[in-house]
Amino acid sequence: MPVSTFTAAWHIAPTAISTFFSHSKRRLRNNHDPEEARDDIFFEEAFEIVKSFIQFGTLNTVESLQKFTNTHVPSPYWAAVVPVSIPLSTCNAAADTLIDWFGPDELSAVVGGEKWWQIRGLEGIDAEWITQKHYLNDVKLDRKISDDDEATIVKMECLERVMLYVHGGGYFWGSINTHRYQLIRYSRKFEGRVFAVNYRKAPQYPWPCPLQDVIAAYLYLIRPPPGAVHKPVPPSKIVLAGDSAGGGLCISALSVFRDMNIPLPAGAVLISPWVDLTHSFPSVMKNTHSDIIPVHGFMAKPSTLWPIDLVGEDRVRATQNAPPPEPGHADQLRPTKARMDGESEDGPNAAGSPNTKKADADDDDIDLWEPRPPKVQMSDSDDVPLELHSQIQLYATNEQLTHPLVSPVLQGSLGNLPPLYIIAGDGEVLRDEIVYLAHRAAHPQKYPTRKGALRDAHRQQENAKLFTEPTKVHLQVYDDMCHVLTVFTFTESAKHAYRQIGSFVKHVTNPSHPEDCPFPQPQVSAVDEKKPTAEQPRMIRQRVDIKGKLREMEPVDEMEVLRISPGQIGIIKEKPTLRWFEGQSEWDKKYRRNAAKAQKKRESNSEKARKIIAHAREQGLVHASDGVGSQAEVETPDSASLHETGGVIEKERRWGPLDLEDESPPPSAIAKRTDTASSFYLLIPKTLLMGEQIEALALLKKHIYHTAPATHRTIPKLKLSDAVKAAFDPNDDPSKPPKQSAAEAQVHTSMGLHGMRIWDVLLGYFTRKSTEKASNGKKAIKRAVSK
Repeated sequence: MPVSTFTAAWHIAPTAISTFFSHSKRRLRNNHDPEEARDDIFFEEAFEIVKSFIQFGTLNTVESLQKFTNTHVPSPYWAAVVPVSIPLSTCNAAADTLIDWFGPDELSAVVGGEKWWQIRGLEGIDAEWITQKHYLNDVKLDRKISDDDEATIVKMECLERVMLYVHGGGYFWGSINTHRYQLIRYSRKFEGRVFAVNYRKAPQYPWPCPLQDVIAAYLYLIRPPPGAVHKPVPPSKIVLAGDSAGGGLCISALSVFRDMNIPLPAGAVLISPWVDLTHSFPSVMKNTHSDIIPVHGFMAKPSTLWPIDLVGEDRVRATQNAPPPEPGHADQLRPTKARMDGESEDGPNAAGSPNTKKADADDDDIDLWEPRPPKVQMSDSDDVPLELHSQIQLYATNEQLTHPLVSPVLQGSLGNLPPLYIIAGDGEVLRDEIVYLAHRAAHPQKYPTRKGALRDAHRQQENAKLFTEPTKVHLQVYDDMCHVLTVFTFTESAKHAYRQIGSFVKHVTNPSHPEDCPFPQPQVSAVDEKKPTAEQPRMIRQRVDIKGKLREMEPVDEMEVLRISPGQIGIIKEKPTLRWFEGQSEWDKKYRRNAAKAQKKRESNSEKARKIIAHAREQGLVHASDGVGSQAEVETPDSASLHETGGVIEKERRWGPLDLEDESPPPSAIAKRTDTASSFYLLIPKTLLMGEQIEALALLKKHIYHTAPATHRTIPKLKLSDAVKAAFDPNDDPSKPPKQSAAEAQVHTSMGLHGMRIWDVLLGYFTRKSTEKASNGKKAIKRAVSK
């Protein structure tokens, strides 16, 4: 069953009920144990509900989860929310920035080209201005504006501080709608406005598509295009913020801004940022029991979209001997010393040779002999290494996982960035990479990037030498908390985090603030009341207990994660790989019939795409590559038998799916795919239609008939027979563009109560009850003291 409000409630309800009873029993058994976060019934219920929902998502297709979490949900009455669209002109400016950053060689060998990731179905990027409505009540406009939304945006100009928020969701699900309740709260805490961006999602729009959209959102703020209502926002008044995948995108975007001399924002808030997609840090294996992330990662029910290889044969297998790879491909696990010196005449050693012991290698050797994806580093160096034959992350291919804009923990330098406030939960699987990232930023020289990541990356080599100034970092690790603790707004830990974020934004956007320290200092326990001065280290390292009280973090030399050799970071390793393989094998077996059906649909869809293109040619489609000089020279069918679609050729839309013959996008990218679901055009049962999405064929048809790129010379005109046929197809209206993928476009529904709205209401209930509980506890203490 697809993800919906009903199916989610059906799946989660047993978990909520069982948690209620198990919590009471556990509290009775452990009555004298030290207090922990899950002793609070409301937190434990919310934790299990979120964990159950994410697990439920893995039992459904990627498209189904995307559709549910990108469904438009109306904002509450007390919030001022205005939707806007970041135009193609700004998207093009962001693309030019990335093209310059990559350079031609990297664009070709690593990214797969410069065109495919610029293709989008919408006419821009969905975004929203968000703030508290009462901030605008007394604002008077100096001119009359008839449009209410425009008037609201103009009124928001009175709020100088702007948070550019990038939501999380594993790079493939989530939206502004899943996070709006948090964003409204942020705007209240720092007394400003939030600009939230609904970037494109993987796997339909993999890396670097989301990164381009985040860069475009920032450029939209500081350099408004013609037609934008807002005035330019000074970078000194902007704070970048994001959670999980959004946090990773933020740090990657900051690196691009720094490298390309784009004015940096005042600071950044990174909430549980996902910065190592190779899963090379220990907490990924240790903290699964205390986190909301599924044990095996983000699995999915097979569909025409994902996984790429539907029939799972030899997804992971022992490495076999092979000659040296071609440029841009994966290397052997252990090249010979002679090959490393460029003197080999006999070829490489066998990849599984046990002659070299890991214990015999120093750090430099580890960097030289490290495996590159899709090779897997084994726990026992004598074991024959494994190699991956399936893509393990939805966001990027295995070969791209070690790129510094995919896994920013591998940046050549994290110095010279604006001040960072970084949050981690002590119980989350990403804890170690977050802690390591924070220390790398604050101490660029002490925590260098592994040499293997720099070897072929000339820009990163330059960055390591150029950007040596420590970044100001405020790191806080929260006891007993899981991934993205700000989701649980009613907990004392989350309340503390929201206050800290609000204070941080105020500090970095207001240099004249009376506080001496570079970062906000909340209420602390009596022993920690001393505030740091400007002469103290540029990094603040703290732990936060479940009551929101601070204590100093343990010394660096006592932290296991900070003793890891740089050569072991950003490496795909055996244990995480086998755990993923175990889960994927279970899904392959469980959904083998679904995979077989999806494979047949792919073949059918590919044939349908071929017919769409051929039919469009018959209707007058002419592409720039055809060599026709102008539209007037094109021969078209008799105009009396043609039907206009209302389409236009958009000069700002540079490329379309027909422009990618010389490019090699990742296999999941729908820009060049023709085999993903196209239920919009097929008369299929309604129950199946609910679970399918419009993907590559919808994108193709929109670029041919409705909003063609500049490379098209004509818009095809439908024959009369086509128009008549469409009139009898409820899923095909030739006068309207087809709905685009939920990986990009919000889904609108007539349902009065959506699951995300229910979650918002539930959080409100937990907040009220937690407040009452705390208030009753204080009253009880006062009564006891008075006696």
